Amino acid sequence: MNGKTDRLAFSFFLLFFAAAALPAQQICTGNLGANIFDAGDFGSGTSNIIQTDPGIAPGYIYTFSPPPQDGYYTITNNTGAWSGLFGTWLSIRDNSSNPNGYMMVVNASYSTGVFYEQAVDGLCENTLYEFSADVINLIRAGTANHIRPNVSFLINDEVRYSTGDIPQNEIWNTYGFTFTTDPGETSVKLTLRNNAPGGIGNDLALDNISFRACGPEALILPVEVANICEDGNPIPLNATIQGGQYPAPAVQWQQSFDEGGTWEDIPGATGLTIQHTQLSGGYYYYRYLLAGSPENLANSKCRVISNVKVVYVQPKFHTVADTICEGGSYLFGDRPLTQAGTYVDSLTSSIGCDSIVTLELEVVPDGGITADVEANSPSCYGYEDGSVRVSGASNFYPPLTISLDGTAVMAQEASFANLSAGAYLLSVSDKFGCVAEYDVILEEPDSLVISLGPDRRIGLGESLTLPASTNYPLASAEWAPADQVICDDDCLKPLLQPLQTATFSLTGITEAGCTATDSVTIEVYEVRAVYIPNAFSPNEDGRNDRFTLFGGVPNVQEVVSMQVFNRWGALAFERRNFPPNDNASGWDGAFKGEPAPEGTYTYVFRVRFLDEVELEYTGAVHLVR
Repeated sequence: MNGKTDRLAFSFFLLFFAAAALPAQQICTGNLGANIFDAGDFGSGTSNIIQTDPGIAPGYIYTFSPPPQDGYYTITNNTGAWSGLFGTWLSIRDNSSNPNGYMMVVNASYSTGVFYEQAVDGLCENTLYEFSADVINLIRAGTANHIRPNVSFLINDEVRYSTGDIPQNEIWNTYGFTFTTDPGETSVKLTLRNNAPGGIGNDLALDNISFRACGPEALILPVEVANICEDGNPIPLNATIQGGQYPAPAVQWQQSFDEGGTWEDIPGATGLTIQHTQLSGGYYYYRYLLAGSPENLANSKCRVISNVKVVYVQPKFHTVADTICEGGSYLFGDRPLTQAGTYVDSLTSSIGCDSIVTLELEVVPDGGITADVEANSPSCYGYEDGSVRVSGASNFYPPLTISLDGTAVMAQEASFANLSAGAYLLSVSDKFGCVAEYDVILEEPDSLVISLGPDRRIGLGESLTLPASTNYPLASAEWAPADQVICDDDCLKPLLQPLQTATFSLTGITEAGCTATDSVTIEVYEVRAVYIPNAFSPNEDGRNDRFTLFGGVPNVQEVVSMQVFNRWGALAFERRNFPPNDNASGWDGAFKGEPAPEGTYTYVFRVRFLDEVELEYTGAVHLVR
């Protein structure tokens, strides 16, 4: 997919002019002439697509139903208005400030080759020209595996300039070059060739194709407006030509009477200096045309244009009409005026001209502006989401200006957002300066505070309830680590039973979105709650009839094994995997089915605790008969 517009072809073929004697992409560093291609910006219109086939792209088909497919092109003012815009294409307008400006959009053919060719005549020999155009790669940045457009410009079938791969940078890029026509050469054939294959990518848009004569810097200095007084003297305007490109420059001064819209030659003004002699108040616009010879100066395709110089003649007599609100004042010179009337004064302007100023001052009654003011303080401490809204204004002379601490909006209603807590001055003023002022206070809310209390210390196997306190109702409460907190009923009073020292944190969020966090460390110290009797009497009297291990639960989880040995080391009893405090699982004093004799026996218990630690306990127990 490759896009090249042939409407802009005019400009493109000029780009092909790139002179062999000059390096590629050498843009004109001096002044330029008028654009030979009047349609190089494709014009403008309210219709999204130009509804007539411009016939400017050889080998391509014009489409009225965008987006264009491979081998098609269109002239449009906004790709974003297309209902079927490709997902990888940019939504763009043309490269100008005109919202309805057109551009050329091209989806390249599958094969490389010429997509524009044009002959240009009426040029001047031995003359420097610049050809440029704005090009944008239509594929979005970051889209992978898409072919990038690449265009070569040919003059008389010879490649003079190539763009290289046009980047996927989502901006318009200007490409251009300069070249000099040969002796006797007044026309050339310009060709635009697509070097990249079609398919995935190779799509582009063109705008602002320009082909102009390129000359030295042609200036009227200084470039700022020249201010003179109506009773002053004429001033000279000098043509400053920098560089030796034109050894014998030809000059024609021009003046505009419609603020630069159109220009007229000043008869006889062909020297490097002219005099501005018109001293009636107003603005005057000047420029000059420049070429290397009188013959070239007469050809609009062979001359360049200077900057525009503005001369302002400040009138000596001024009449000013103004209106103020009752109770206000108008500073006239150094006099504050509060009453209606006609006032005359001699004043000195900012540029030093003496002027006679007549002021017609009117005073209108102050109707007493009123407005509804709604102030919303920030939702959380330190937030900047407060707002002030003004509506329902009355008793004013439109237009109305609403200002909050210097930020002004000309409207009858206004909203000011993203405000922090503090004091603000709200001003509501009308056309004549009648004003109403309001002191607006946005309160700083208290910061959200969550407290889990001091750090705690518990024994292994113990649990505790950890109450949390807060100064605002919470919409949600999130504990970490969440898998060690039990808060089925109330997450502000959760149950904790850590197996080792850990830090728990609670993050609370209010309905307004305020957040706060507190943490507490629960230290878990080792407790091995094991008790082993040192004697038992298996006489079936209901007391101490069996020998077993006792322990605190859940601290002690299981007796992994229990072994009892007689005095000669013989195994008298063994049992595995039974709970503590279980008499039924203990030794009943029997050995090989017979009552064991009274005496001392040794034991080995292996015990598993809540934290999965296993310990052995050994000792002696006395069997009493």
